[in-house]
Amino acid sequence: MMSTRIPVERIGALIGKNGEVKAEVQRRTGVIIKIESKSGDITLDDRKAQDPTMVLKVMDFVSAVGNGFSADGAYLLLGEDYFLEVFDIRTYVGKDPNHITRMRARVIGRNGRTRQIIEELAEVQMSIQGNMVAVIGDSEGMESARIALDMLLNGSEHRSVYSFLEKKRREMKIAALGTAVEYREDI
Repeated sequence: MMSTRIPVERIGALIGKNGEVKAEVQRRTGVIIKIESKSGDITLDDRKAQDPTMVLKVMDFVSAVGNGFSADGAYLLLGEDYFLEVFDIRTYVGKDPNHITRMRARVIGRNGRTRQIIEELAEVQMSIQGNMVAVIGDSEGMESARIALDMLLNGSEHRSVYSFLEKKRREMKIAALGTAVEYREDI
C-alpha cells in the first residue's frame, strides 16, 4: 500500500464523471484507488495488481492529475516509457509569492508561448499550477524539458532556452534517422 495527497479541488478530475477515470485506472492496472474526498488523501492498494510496479505508475498518474493534468494526459503514464517530473518553483526562488509569480510567468511566457515552445520542441506535456511545474514525456523529451526548465528557472534568457531546445530537437531527429538507417541495413 502507498499513499499520497492531492489538492481537494483535483479529486473530481481523479474520480471522473460517474467514477469513470478511477474505474479505468483500476481496470488497466489492478491497483485499487481509495479516495478521501474531504482531505485529498489517496491510498493505493496493489494486492490485486498482476505487476507490482503498477502501483508506482498509478502513483505518478495520481500525482499528475493532482498537479493539473487531465486524465487523458495522465493516462500516458500507465504505459511504457513515459515519466512524470514535478518542479517546485520555490526551490529556485524561495517562498516569496512575488518571485514565484514572476517565475511562473517566465515559464508560461507571453500568451503561453514559452510553454508551447517547450512542449513542441521537447515533445512533452506541461501543467503549471501554483508553485509547481509538472511535465510528462518520454526519456529524451524529459531530458530536454528538464534542462530547459532549469535554465529558465535559473534566469537564462528565453532566447538561450529556445536555442538549446532547437539544437536538442535537431540532435534527436538525427539520432532517430541514424537508428532507422541502422535498422534498414540489418534487414
